Amino acid sequence: MTPNHHPVSNVVRSRARTMRKKMTEAELKLWNEIRAHRLMGLSFRRQLPVGSYIVDFACPAKRMIVEVDGSQHAGAEAAGKDVLRSRALQELGWTVLRFWNDDVLRDVDNVCLHVVTVAGLTAADAARQGRQAGSATATEGRP
Repeated sequence: MTPNHHPVSNVVRSRARTMRKKMTEAELKLWNEIRAHRLMGLSFRRQLPVGSYIVDFACPAKRMIVEVDGSQHAGAEAAGKDVLRSRALQELGWTVLRFWNDDVLRDVDNVCLHVVTVAGLTAADAARQGRQAGSATATEGRP
């Protein structure tokens, strides 16, 4: 087992598969922005088992987790559990970002900007990513 991988039970793995099929509206909106390297080349996985948890989105290369929380997380008990969950994930070496569903639904661009900032990417990285995408398109179809 490599340092980036943690054992995952079959129950957790099965639950993650089910959750991928039942994403919330906010999760789906964010997923459409970050999937397939759309966000400055970052690679995200959705509903990924990490230890005994299933995280909404994870960028393994940056060891970053993005959680999208609904109103069920607003209560004191749920907020306390979220703090413990975040702490446990941080102890595994991950940075955890949390956004409210409403933030994603109303302003997904700023959510993505925050993710990019925390990932440590800059405008120069964006320009480089754009050039790489352009050169890949220019060479498509050539032998």
